[in-house]
Amino acid sequence: MYGLVNQAIRDMIVVNHGEETWTRVRERADVEVEQFEGMEPYPDDLTHRLVMAASVELNADLHAQLRAFGEFWVTYTAAEGYGPLMDMAGSTLPEFLHNLDDLHARVGVNFPQLVPPSFDAEDLDEGSMHLHYHFSREGLAPMVIGLVEGLGGRFETPVEVEQLASRNEGADHDVFAVRYEVERGRPDSEPSEP
Repeated sequence: MYGLVNQAIRDMIVVNHGEETWTRVRERADVEVEQFEGMEPYPDDLTHRLVMAASVELNADLHAQLRAFGEFWVTYTAAEGYGPLMDMAGSTLPEFLHNLDDLHARVGVNFPQLVPPSFDAEDLDEGSMHLHYHFSREGLAPMVIGLVEGLGGRFETPVEVEQLASRNEGADHDVFAVRYEVERGRPDSEPSEP
């Protein structure tokens, strides 16, 4: 994975738990790097070791950690200069989810070794969709839940995410039910009194 991901893990730990905790996580993961170069690729194993070490060091459930990281990732990447790219992907939560693959294609211009996941958003009833997640790396489904929740925050849209199908349980890809509050337009003017 690219250093941007590892740096985000570091920053999330430092922001929430302090520099000393980050040092313990890094040591537990047997990672000597203190700061990561955002556009430099690093072995996936290094990222996995950091996540596992953080889970142990913080005495936190791995799924909860991945979910929290997904939510953190949304604000982190926007603050790291990717906000304008994110703005181009949509102005509402459902529009953004439909454009995730296009967003990854744009990001891939700067990250030539990027192997992004693929998403397919399937609209159901108003305020409801299924999000299909295809990725060669396993075990990141909780992060997707956090990402969608983080995007809900970005768009000020209350959202609930539930995993319906899991690769860990034999499905060929992960599927999430996404239920979100539909913004109701305001009338241009109040109706006049009779």
